[in-house]
Amino acid sequence: MNSRENQLKAFDRLLTIMDELREQCPWDKKQTLQSLRHLTIEETYELGDAILDNNLNEVKKELGDLLLHIVFYAKIGSETKDFDIADVTNEICEKLISRHPHIYGDVEVTDEEDVKRNWENLKLKEGKNSVLEGVPKSLPALVKASRIQDKVAGVGFDWEEPQQVFEKLEEELGELQDEIEKQDADKIESEFGDVLFSMINYARFLNINPEDALERTNKKFIKRFQYLEKKAKEKSKSLQDMTLAEMDVFWEEAKKI
Repeated sequence: MNSRENQLKAFDRLLTIMDELREQCPWDKKQTLQSLRHLTIEETYELGDAILDNNLNEVKKELGDLLLHIVFYAKIGSETKDFDIADVTNEICEKLISRHPHIYGDVEVTDEEDVKRNWENLKLKEGKNSVLEGVPKSLPALVKASRIQDKVAGVGFDWEEPQQVFEKLEEELGELQDEIEKQDADKIESEFGDVLFSMINYARFLNINPEDALERTNKKFIKRFQYLEKKAKEKSKSLQDMTLAEMDVFWEEAKKI
């Protein structure tokens, strides 16, 4: 691994390149905080894909892309004299120090749950009105539900045992079935949401990240379905012309790959 000196040199090199691009490149000169936003979101998802695939070479590349965006935002901030990369870095350093009194102070903790509880309580002391203020409004619903549950659990609003959560899930499934029988579309949607929320909560008790679990299933389904398409093409058939029984043969083959 690189020495701290080489790490700092590499970061300085990136800052210099960013200065040059912002001054000389027509595309880079036009960018704003707003124009970069959707690109940053895209880069974050690409990093997430690389992590799920455990492709460390791609993780390295995607981290670089994300780091570029951070430096880009800081450069724009410096041009408006609102903040620069030093301000950004010092801000996170101060936050880490203040949020880790068990490292930089005299607070004692016994495990990671203590750390999480202290973290949320410290945020409230810093002036936040709710522990849920830190959950971005634009997060996808599944991720948002997971973060909401993490946040409230951090201040003690939580179930005690996984079995309690599973029983709640069963209860919500029963309520969903009741509304399905009544054919009230609005209430069906509401109860379906409650089922999903309970499932995500149960995943937390199983130490499973629900977003990662669902994405793994997405990838698995895509791989198997594309195998099915490939086999159909080899037989000069379209999927629309195949029976479910015929497709199931290839589906079962795909599951063994």
